Amino acid sequence: MQRFPVGIVRRNGKVIAFANIWQGAGKEEISIDLMRYLPEIHYGIMDYLIIQLMLWGKQEGYRWFNLGMGPFSGLNDHALAPVWNRLGAFVFHHSEHFYNFQGLRRYKEKFQPEWESKYLASPGGVALPRICANIASLISRGFRGAISK
Repeated sequence: MQRFPVGIVRRNGKVIAFANIWQGAGKEEISIDLMRYLPEIHYGIMDYLIIQLMLWGKQEGYRWFNLGMGPFSGLNDHALAPVWNRLGAFVFHHSEHFYNFQGLRRYKEKFQPEWESKYLASPGGVALPRICANIASLISRGFRGAISK
């Protein structure tokens, strides 16, 4: 965090929210990763911070502001869809106890993003569930974080 820029919101000199900034090569895009705000502050402060960072990025000559992914959203769950698509769609619609995929997608939608599909290539069979579990573990800072959210 000390080596990269951080967007900060202060109230009366006190930091009330921040987000670290990832700057892409050639000023192609910027993105944010870790975002935090004080619990007593209205969550709308993050909207303000993101908008300010978008404006800053535009002023600095960046082409895109990357809001990140909307995991498991947009997958087909009809009878002819591949099993993994149907499983991913099921996770998106029924896993709010573990992770709020739908809420994350709704939050990002308010900024009217240009969604772009991303795919994960893996060996077939039982490797994919293990890979997905490993990815969830990485994102959640360990297996316990992945199942306790």
